[in-house]
Amino acid sequence: MSLLKSRAAAAPSLPSKATTAEEGKTKSWGFKVVSGALLCLTGGVALSALDDLTIYHGCSSKAMEKASKNQAIIDAIGEPIARGPWYNASLAVAHKRHSVSCTFPVSGPQGTGIFQLKAVRNGEDSWFSFLRPRDWEILIMEALLHVPGNEEKQQTFRISVSDYPSPSACKLSTDCGCPQSESLEKK
Repeated sequence: MSLLKSRAAAAPSLPSKATTAEEGKTKSWGFKVVSGALLCLTGGVALSALDDLTIYHGCSSKAMEKASKNQAIIDAIGEPIARGPWYNASLAVAHKRHSVSCTFPVSGPQGTGIFQLKAVRNGEDSWFSFLRPRDWEILIMEALLHVPGNEEKQQTFRISVSDYPSPSACKLSTDCGCPQSESLEKK
């Protein structure tokens, strides 16, 4: 009888061990799924941040190139003009990353400032487009510059940098280089 009691006592413990093993496998599988999802999410966020950093670098480099050719900016803050750190910049992308609005700090030997620009990207979209340099065209760019001095001599400048003359400068001239609007009537 003692043998039957020991077998009866051992029998209930066997299914509980099997249940514990199944629960461990289920927990392990669930842990793997959650870990994989978190890894994919982290990778997606990292790629998006890398893409934004690439966009910032491309746009700000193009703006720095334009600024280094603008005599009014050079006269205000001097040369060389240095771009501020990327983490002090703001970047907003739209239209499937084909347009960007960017603001970033700059400094020169005579003063500091902020460049604000709006640009559009030329070229096609592909899965690996973030690996190639992009060709950005700056549509609007303004420099807000502060030149410190004595209390009376502190100056703040707003300089508009553009490849095209303003529409008011064009008036009705057709040879000023301004993009002309096309007539809606076709003959």
